[in-house]
Amino acid sequence: MPPRIIDVRQTDDVRDVVHRAVQALAEGQLVVFPTETVYGVAASCSLDSAIDRLVAAKGRGTNAPFTLAIKSAEEAEDYVPNFSPLAQRLARRCWPGPITLVVDDPPTGGLSEQFSTRVREAICPHGTIGLRVPASGILLDVLRMLAGPLALTSANKSGEPDSLSAEQTVASLGNTVQLVLDTGPSHYGQASSVIRIEGNRYTMLREGVVNDETLERLARVSVVMVCTGNTCRSPMAEVLMRKQLADSLKIDIADLESQGVQVVSAGLAAAHGAPASPESVELMRAQNLSLDDHASQPLTEQMLRHADLILTMTGSHRRAIVDSFPSAAPRTFVLLPDGNDVADPIGGPIEMYQACAKQIATGVAHHAQKVLAQRPAR
Repeated sequence: MPPRIIDVRQTDDVRDVVHRAVQALAEGQLVVFPTETVYGVAASCSLDSAIDRLVAAKGRGTNAPFTLAIKSAEEAEDYVPNFSPLAQRLARRCWPGPITLVVDDPPTGGLSEQFSTRVREAICPHGTIGLRVPASGILLDVLRMLAGPLALTSANKSGEPDSLSAEQTVASLGNTVQLVLDTGPSHYGQASSVIRIEGNRYTMLREGVVNDETLERLARVSVVMVCTGNTCRSPMAEVLMRKQLADSLKIDIADLESQGVQVVSAGLAAAHGAPASPESVELMRAQNLSLDDHASQPLTEQMLRHADLILTMTGSHRRAIVDSFPSAAPRTFVLLPDGNDVADPIGGPIEMYQACAKQIATGVAHHAQKVLAQRPAR
């Protein structure tokens, strides 16, 4: 029997399409979804019969595992409780999106151990598990309504080109699938990038939408220094942290990002483009550090989402961040190890700036090794 094809673009209520897809998957049927990369075909991980259908439709053995499609980066840690800082970083920055992360499947403690033997053979036969949160609104809606995850793979016979449209999918898989959701041509028209993560080391197993250069940038440890106006304390903290890290690595400050570390600064109430205070510029220049090109910037949600370590000059700065963005709490700390505030020198004499810089240097020295420990390796 040929599959039912639903043109989502012509549908009055997408919720009805979502419910149809959920019902089909719950009944063990195969459903084709559009994703941002290529069209994919999915089966419920709750049913052995559905996994058998998926294996048969693809025409391949279980030596090529299916990806586990999940609904969020947070859910990944339910399946892999020992998700490494590097894996957390890439998941936080790239999901939903065109990256599949392959990590060690934990022998105990993860939800994957609750899969049946048949499902584990299809998802994690070699001691690893591939996870992805696709940037597909309709697929994410389906995942939120299902009790469990989906086994996901490209919607084509093994060895054939990826399907970039519903028409190509039907031509390749025919009546082995029961429902096809059509939203037109795939956005990227290219497969997801598959990245193997082992601790703080990553390897590109398959280059797709995300290339090596982009992955290198995404894998960097990101540190954000935060004060109020981003003209005194946090700019000094930024350049002092860069110097501390570069000295530890025995490299030039200019080479820090190529070694996997990025340090920036921002302010909770900062304007765009204000220079650093003259006193800060003078004081840092005396240490052969430059703030000549500094331009203030406000702290944004994207900075907080991307940051691995957020260091605030005061406790009130930290509270303001955590109140607005609770998910950033585990990565947000007051700079000084004793929890005290770094005094604001704005409007004061150079001696106040010197005392401030001394406090900042103490905090920077305390946190620098934690930053270096998270650097990615290849």
